[in-house]
Amino acid sequence: QVQLAESGGGLVQAGGSLRLSCAASGSSINPMGWYRQAPGKQRELVATITSGGTTTYGDAVKGRFTISRDNAKNTVHLQMNSLKPEDTAVYYCNMNRQRWGLPDYWGQGTQVTVSS
Repeated sequence: QVQLAESGGGLVQAGGSLRLSCAASGSSINPMGWYRQAPGKQRELVATITSGGTTTYGDAVKGRFTISRDNAKNTVHLQMNSLKPEDTAVYYCNMNRQRWGLPDYWGQGTQVTVSS
């Protein structure tokens, strides 16, 4: 099984930046992504990236966040700039396994708090 180890969360002021990292064991060919969940809200898509580098972003973060991956190191990053209080959430690293008909792998989450 795969373990996803997240790091980089913390407390920042509005307008600041954070860089999240997720180190995954196992295969590097699966699509990966970041999702977030704020208190009282449903989990939402932040960004995804395929093994070939194709990316998608949630509307709320377009132009501010950038997802990238290093397949050799099996690591995915999320550069978050111009952070807003509404970005406050627990951010979860995800490894998609839908192609194989299997449940996704999820990290335990890292807290991002943006103060106004």
